[in-house]
Amino acid sequence: MSEMKAKLRPFKDYPAKHFRWQVDASGRVATITLNRPDKKNPLTFESYEELRDLFTNLKYASDVRAIVLTGAEGNFCSGGDVFEIIEPLTRMAMPDLLAFTRMTGEVVRAMRKCPQIIVAAIDGICAGAGAMLALASDLRLATPQAKTAFLFTRVGLAGADMGACGLLPRVIGQGHAADLLYTGRAMSAEEGFAWGFHNRLVPPAELAGAAQDLARSLADGPWFAHGVTKTMFNQEWAMGVDEMIESEAQAQAICMVTGDFRRAFEAFAAKQKPAFEGN
Repeated sequence: MSEMKAKLRPFKDYPAKHFRWQVDASGRVATITLNRPDKKNPLTFESYEELRDLFTNLKYASDVRAIVLTGAEGNFCSGGDVFEIIEPLTRMAMPDLLAFTRMTGEVVRAMRKCPQIIVAAIDGICAGAGAMLALASDLRLATPQAKTAFLFTRVGLAGADMGACGLLPRVIGQGHAADLLYTGRAMSAEEGFAWGFHNRLVPPAELAGAAQDLARSLADGPWFAHGVTKTMFNQEWAMGVDEMIESEAQAQAICMVTGDFRRAFEAFAAKQKPAFEGN
């Protein structure tokens, strides 16, 4: 075993403390469920920290290849808990406030950097920091009942939170992003789909299954190459055309020396379905 492979470990039995963590029978698809349904699944200081640490460490996972992120009982996430986060923030000094805002931003950074593709399954309320968790995901499935609001201005804050002013325009365009970030109004599911925020709208009864099926198809695919695609999505935002083309030439050449590339060719030649192994 190589020194780098020795660092990998299974995450199937990860002992989550502040949300539910479940891994399917294959060990390849994990589901994170924000699980405070009585308050529409808000975040706390502790859940922020655990999400940050988990997404940071998932690069060491030997089993999990895709993640579904969702909320319990008809809502995704209502944002930061009013009494467990918002009220304490009103009493903090600047150094502590900056430490908090940097920590919340680290959650988004860790989500964007982890090699697993994250599928957000959104129903009901998806607001504030919850909307940012959805935005930081790679793909978003939603029900027609989903209402997504970047409502920072509604509590007297800037719309610039956790990377919103950079990430949201790239997904839905500058004009739509300005509308949502200045007004704090809720984006309907239909608007979200039309603007490209939601990849697909599905009935509530089908949301969990659709998210699992999508995540499983990604986990069973060339997941090393998917991770390279995710990396390039992130890196190319700040590149010119020449740098993009050269970076993608290097990235694709890396993928071409993997066993998965050879397996795909051999399966195609044999008229079979390839079995990807991530190497």
